Amino acid sequence: MQQSDTIPDIEALAAFIAVAEEGSFNAAGHRLHRDATVVSRRVQNLEQSLGVRLVERSTRRVVLTEAGDLYLSQIRPLLGGLLAAGQEAGRFTDGEPRGRLRLALPGSFGRMWLMPMLVEFLEAYPGVALDVSFSNRFVDLIGEGFDLAIRLGVLPDSRLMTRKLAERRRMICASPAYLERRGVPASPEELTGHECLIFSGKTNPNAWEFIMPATRQLVVPIAGPFISDDAEALVMAAIAGHGLLYATDWLVGRELADGRLVRILEGFPVPSDGAIYMVHPSSRHVPNKTRAFADWIVERFTRSLPWQQA
Repeated sequence: MQQSDTIPDIEALAAFIAVAEEGSFNAAGHRLHRDATVVSRRVQNLEQSLGVRLVERSTRRVVLTEAGDLYLSQIRPLLGGLLAAGQEAGRFTDGEPRGRLRLALPGSFGRMWLMPMLVEFLEAYPGVALDVSFSNRFVDLIGEGFDLAIRLGVLPDSRLMTRKLAERRRMICASPAYLERRGVPASPEELTGHECLIFSGKTNPNAWEFIMPATRQLVVPIAGPFISDDAEALVMAAIAGHGLLYATDWLVGRELADGRLVRILEGFPVPSDGAIYMVHPSSRHVPNKTRAFADWIVERFTRSLPWQQA
């Protein structure tokens, strides 16, 4: 009989091992919670697949053939290892969170507001090791092997699972010293006579947008003494009194709270660009470490926004 190259299924192997150890199809069926005829058929299919008789059947007992005895000695440890591997892998979706969790976090936002949460998470879940990348680019979560990301702005359409954590609101602010020296602009049109701090990462860095009455959008050209692609550097320049700053609420939360910066032009809303999102690859079979971290972040953002606590 010609042997098959087809790999036997696990249930057939489990049936054979149970029959070999119990000595009968009835006892094996009771052990596997299967009917004895089902167990017998699986062993028979296994024999047909291998092209060799593994057991000798009698009315009273089942005895292994020489080939069956050899086959049992080789597959029993393999099946045991396979089952143990499955249980071990299952621990990543059930039970205590464990393993390495790769996170992609925005640079400034991650360092300012997420880093304290990461420290608390490590203390609460000692079985999880965090591997964190701080970058403002939208990484390829699946292609680069990340488990979860926090993203700012407008999300492109994708198959990633997305949850909004918070809105992000834009505003114009400045230091009290600058406003005392240069005066407080009463309308967006007056910005052309002021020094403005320019974020070069903006789509149109030399213009600031405002929502005017009747939802009309006003675009005001601006200029100033300092241009940078680093938002934190612009905040430092604003605190030092070098100009007006077009900022996001999370970026200047501490400075507004302690008075180093103050809002201006509050009657002229600035268009908000997207929100703060949490994304991960799939909603099915999410590792327990990822689920635990996601729940941790959501709970803290639901409780209160950290920059508002500041």
